[in-house]
Amino acid sequence: MGLFAALSRMLVLSAVPPANRNFPVEAFITNRSPIAPVILPRETAGIANMAELSTRQRLTYWVLAALLKLLIRVIWSTCRVQHIVGEEYLEQVTAGNKAFIPCYWHQQIMFGAWYMYQLLKRGIRIGFLVSPSKDGEIATNVINSWGGTVIRGSETRTGAQAMRDMYNLIVKEKVSPAINSDGPQGPLHVFKTGDLMLSQLTQAPLLPLACAASRAWRLNSWDRFLIPRPFSRIAIVIGEPFTTPKGLRAEDLEPQRLQMENALKDLTRQAEELLQKN
Repeated sequence: MGLFAALSRMLVLSAVPPANRNFPVEAFITNRSPIAPVILPRETAGIANMAELSTRQRLTYWVLAALLKLLIRVIWSTCRVQHIVGEEYLEQVTAGNKAFIPCYWHQQIMFGAWYMYQLLKRGIRIGFLVSPSKDGEIATNVINSWGGTVIRGSETRTGAQAMRDMYNLIVKEKVSPAINSDGPQGPLHVFKTGDLMLSQLTQAPLLPLACAASRAWRLNSWDRFLIPRPFSRIAIVIGEPFTTPKGLRAEDLEPQRLQMENALKDLTRQAEELLQKN
């Protein structure tokens, strides 16, 4: 378990979830009116460039990514997804080839990423925000191999660029960016207003989902990161989509934030209860 846990955390640390901090969207988007948000100018600092990597670094990242993909494949090939509830909501948001914003807790990345991979195989375009650091090449390699869309950015150095890229991807390219709603550093299970503001900006619906495993390793991290044990049973529950209404200011979003936070907590309980019944 040690090697798999280490590689899993490496993937998590190199992948930075979009628009999920306490401040980023507010810092990167200004509102001339409550209905007409303006994307701030593109930043360019800190974007990782493979040409800047040495041959040894490129080889190291390639090997780590290949090993991580193998271990993920081994784990998931032994697990049995016993329940997927609420896929009618997925059909609702994808009707007409529209983009949406799937969101799940940071501790459930291993489950959520697997489900995103299944959506990719069904022809749904999914995007992932990845750290612009060199370590982000590991996550980029994995995501590219899945056929996902990579958005390079972080909350501090290239957040404005990432937000502009996400806006263009959602509105123009119809890519659905996966979001970890309490990431990247918590607090645990506290939904961030950035998700709501991204939905408001793009008018793409948030699609909450939660997952559970009958048996899982729980890491000693802020998010109590979950890794499904081999041969465990998995439940995935999808909730009702929600689009943030236009005209609401950031300081008025607390009721909607609590609504989404409680929805994700309820979906997690439902997933756990489904596994307890069997």
